[in-house]
Amino acid sequence: MCCILTLNYIKEKGLLPNDFTGKKTSSFAYNEIMELKSSLSKRILSWYEENARPLPWRRDKDPYHVWISEIMLQQTRIETVIPYYERFLDALPDIASLASVSDDELLKLWQGLGYYSRAKNLKKAAIAIMEKYQGTFPEDYEDIRSLPGIGPYTAGAIASICFDQKTPAIDGNVLRVFGRFLEEERNTADVSFKKDLHEALVRIYPEKAGDFTSALMEIGEILCLPNTLPLCEECPLKKDCLSYKHQSTLEYPKMPEKKKARREERSIFLLLHENKAAIGKRGDSGLLSGLYEFPNEEGRFSEEEILNRFKGLQPVSSRKAGSYVHQFSHIHWDNEVWIIQCGKEDLYEWMSLKDIEEKAALPSAFAKCMEYLKEEL
Repeated sequence: MCCILTLNYIKEKGLLPNDFTGKKTSSFAYNEIMELKSSLSKRILSWYEENARPLPWRRDKDPYHVWISEIMLQQTRIETVIPYYERFLDALPDIASLASVSDDELLKLWQGLGYYSRAKNLKKAAIAIMEKYQGTFPEDYEDIRSLPGIGPYTAGAIASICFDQKTPAIDGNVLRVFGRFLEEERNTADVSFKKDLHEALVRIYPEKAGDFTSALMEIGEILCLPNTLPLCEECPLKKDCLSYKHQSTLEYPKMPEKKKARREERSIFLLLHENKAAIGKRGDSGLLSGLYEFPNEEGRFSEEEILNRFKGLQPVSSRKAGSYVHQFSHIHWDNEVWIIQCGKEDLYEWMSLKDIEEKAALPSAFAKCMEYLKEEL
């Protein structure tokens, strides 16, 4: 069914002809639905004009600015992103500077945002834009979609917000809004739900496509809240929203079952010598690739095993500093931290606390270790 509305919704609105079978939407029902959606679009745009937040990436429609913000906002809250966004643009104000930045500087700018593959793909895409499009961000949706790290959502957001193309940007916010609006029984990961929603939104997008895209995101972010009661009384969709009418907002959208993250015991070794700490860089592939880390290994070790493991550094003393858990999306690290005073430097790169803070892109998985170091050095 290419229409956005479910069978339940069409029945609610009395739009079914007598001979409707449920197998497809009749032209009669489809026309009535489109009239309803046109009215809805006007309400959404009117609401957005009055309520849009003055976010820094809304100051203009520069595709570079929108692109950076959309990538940063994946899996990350707006309040967290704003200072990162402004610092990133200060350091890398355009596509050319992003394409030429060193990996270390790029990852340092990204430090703390997580999902570092996003930053690496930004640079890959910037290089592609410089080589294929002479440094000008492409306007066509398919060209945008072809860039590294850009999926259907981000391509749709850039094409609509920057170039007013009628290309829906369907993220978790939009799925939640319409999951509730329709009392949609398919879960938000269902490919057919996303496909139906995309096809329907294409048909109802107004001329102000960019504002409409931003409005749907805004409604999901500040009104149609997840895991709590949404602010329905302030929502421009409430008049036609089934879950609002039936008081079932907490039952929607239907979410896919979460996979249980596995736990992994790790030991982290803070090796110290003359106010410096041993640090190294992870490989070019896998979890946290290309980032700095303190020496660590999977498993638990006795003090005797640890002293023997680092005997080449002439360990003087060792003690257990503490423990903490760091959660990735698919794995939880159960970390035990040891501080080992060493008689010499070898095997690793050795940095002062100041150099680590200023130069090393250290992921948040090791942020607690920095606290231990500050107490020690």
